[in-house]
Amino acid sequence: MHDIRAIRENPDAFDAGLARRGDAPMAASVLALDEARRALIHAAETAQAEQNKASKEVGAAKGRGDDAEFDRLRALVGEKKAEIARLNDEAKAKDAALTDMLARIPNLPAADVPDGADEDENVEVAKWGTLPVFDFAPKEHFELASVAASMDFDMGAKLSGARFVMLRGAVARIHRALSQFMLDTHVDRNGLVEHNPPVLVRDEAMYGTDKLPKFGEDSYQTTNGWWMIPTSEVPLTYSVAGDILDEAALPLRMTAHTLCFRSEAGSAGRDTSGMLRQHQFEKVEMVSITHPDESDAEQKRMLRCAERLLEDLGVPYRTVQLCTGDMGFGAKRTFDIEAWLPGQNTYREISSVSTTGDFQARRMNARFKPASGGKPEFVHTLNGSGLAVGRCLIAVLENGQRADGSVTLPDVLAPYLRGETTLTADGTLV
Repeated sequence: MHDIRAIRENPDAFDAGLARRGDAPMAASVLALDEARRALIHAAETAQAEQNKASKEVGAAKGRGDDAEFDRLRALVGEKKAEIARLNDEAKAKDAALTDMLARIPNLPAADVPDGADEDENVEVAKWGTLPVFDFAPKEHFELASVAASMDFDMGAKLSGARFVMLRGAVARIHRALSQFMLDTHVDRNGLVEHNPPVLVRDEAMYGTDKLPKFGEDSYQTTNGWWMIPTSEVPLTYSVAGDILDEAALPLRMTAHTLCFRSEAGSAGRDTSGMLRQHQFEKVEMVSITHPDESDAEQKRMLRCAERLLEDLGVPYRTVQLCTGDMGFGAKRTFDIEAWLPGQNTYREISSVSTTGDFQARRMNARFKPASGGKPEFVHTLNGSGLAVGRCLIAVLENGQRADGSVTLPDVLAPYLRGETTLTADGTLV
């Protein structure tokens, strides 16, 4: 949510920020609605003052026996009462319209975000690892002999339809090991607090984390109104909604491993092979609630937390800063980490780490009390994948593949796999 005062003070800067995203100017429309709302509020206050004055004069007219004046004033009080009610209703309607308009306008990019129209203009900022060299043509994850029997897309379709999968046996175990490894690393090394949040949330949680009202079609809603979370960013971030935190409590650093659900609206035909893009998937999420002065440094910290996981797993990756035209709706600045997938001979996104500034905090009224005193201020919120479990499984399988279809697994997973480090061609762990 945007600060209406900031738009009033510098409408040109507001429109310039939107233009960098490729969006049309909105300041004039916002300010026209704001002015109409403020005019109605002023009119209601004026009418209230007139009503109060007339109410005081009614008694005086009655006391001096001026029946005509008494009747006139009493009628005026009734008229003003009705006028005030009408003006307040109109002001509330304008306020709701203004709030809705502001809720549909994307966050403004930070000054250091590169300008660009789409993903082709994202900027590579880091690269790690040596790309594996095979003496055979590398396969995609679902083509590997060791994986094919345990990654059942036909069963997923039988149970749920397209873009679902049933994992079995050793592959299911490796998938679980990856999530446990990520969680343990975030808690033990990165100092995040583990959570196990609900995956069904109310409208308010989706709205507060900028998923509503504009992007409702991207998520699933139950028949009784709950939303199935697209990521645990939603419950973790919204957990501080309406709070006034002590400055000393910041930053709050949280992590959770949950199921995630996305309708993938508008993505027909994209990434339909394998389990790269599913309606149901698992992700280990990182969320930080910070002091405004610390949010940029916190984003860099979160980015390194995610990058180091891939380094531990031995998966080559590159990090790119998203340009203005490729950032998400609520993001002020975003870095994507893309893992190398030999089967596709390309890098694919496995994590996205964003700061929203105070954009989400305004929507959910999350603030902190400055230690030096003064009025509460809005916190900054950040979120990032650490990591997408299914995509990490894909990366581990494809980078560790052998000519016979077996897979050499990362050593860091051994403690979670009873010491076993190889997925044999027949799909067993040894």
